[in-house]
Amino acid sequence: MRAHHAIGIVAVILVGFGLKVLFFSAPLAEADLRSVRSVDMDISQMHQKNKNLPEQKIHDMTFVSFRG
Repeated sequence: MRAHHAIGIVAVILVGFGLKVLFFSAPLAEADLRSVRSVDMDISQMHQKNKNLPEQKIHDMTFVSFRG
């Protein structure tokens, strides 16, 4: 008899989880095309607008191999 109760509880949990996924799934992301002026991007205007941005000097040691 206990096995029937355990199977029933597991079945109720699985059905509950399935209904939760079905009804409360995340909405699909949609782009708002009205906010975009054009589909293409003009790189030259980006560089003209951002002339005052500071530059950060880094010491790039990506491809340096230390063999000792």
